[in-house]
Amino acid sequence: MMKIVLHIGAHRTASTSFQAYLRRNARELRARRVGFWGPRRMRPYRNMLPKASASGPFTSEASAGDHVARQLDLAERRGIELLFLSDAEICGSVQENIRCAALYPNVGPQVEALARMFSGRLSSVVLTPRSLDQYWCSAAAQAVLQGAPVPERDTLSQIARSSRSWRDVIADVAKAMPDATLNVLPFEAFRSQSPAYFAAATGLAAPRCREPSWLNPSPTLPELRRVLAERDAPATVLPFGMGRWNPFTNEEHAIMREAYADDMMWLSSGADGFATLTEGCRPDRAGSTLPQAAQKKGQMDEFGHKQVARPG
Repeated sequence: MMKIVLHIGAHRTASTSFQAYLRRNARELRARRVGFWGPRRMRPYRNMLPKASASGPFTSEASAGDHVARQLDLAERRGIELLFLSDAEICGSVQENIRCAALYPNVGPQVEALARMFSGRLSSVVLTPRSLDQYWCSAAAQAVLQGAPVPERDTLSQIARSSRSWRDVIADVAKAMPDATLNVLPFEAFRSQSPAYFAAATGLAAPRCREPSWLNPSPTLPELRRVLAERDAPATVLPFGMGRWNPFTNEEHAIMREAYADDMMWLSSGADGFATLTEGCRPDRAGSTLPQAAQKKGQMDEFGHKQVARPG
């Protein structure tokens, strides 16, 4: 039976660049009997999920499921042995996260509904967490770029101090799909490494990355000021500068980094059996101590800060 891998992002973790890599290598992947459905292909099914607008060609989850079954049967008859699905919107939306001041609060029902449409045939799920402070900086900027208002200071404080972290997202996904394996690939370990990401997510050899690209980067402060001016919204709420927008205080950054360190330690110690942490090309359940490589210095992040490849 065809293996089906579901990649649910998250947002702001280079998922757009990874999807572009898969499209560029579509012919080679087909030759290897690998199929790919990206956000465009997944949108009609996503529109039937609980928090969606329910717009599209299907009148119900059942009708969407019938269509999925026909498409999967067609893929199998064409010789596809592994089907890779990739769509970060299945988790929810960046705007919803900002509005709720919480990390993907409805991911469980969303993923569970999609699993029903695929009749339980989803073999594994891939999720990419990112350090919470970097994720929320990038998410806030992207939300404003897409038309959302600049978050109020109280909202930003609630986000930074939220008790919901990647651990909760991972647990929700695992409980929604108990028969699928959940593989967690941290953004910091696979940043700009689409072939390594594909290999870790599928267990297959990856096509070469002939045209590496970094798509959909976080907008800069000048870009945000421009879009606010186009909407006749006051740009003075943004700080002066030319780089990336950092809306959080140093204390809030520290709180979020500590929460992410706790998440990674939980994953390293087995994640209560919910997930497997992959910090390189080979999936492994980590032991009670951190791997040596996880303590080495990393690279600059998009905000110009030196990142250390540690659980936090």
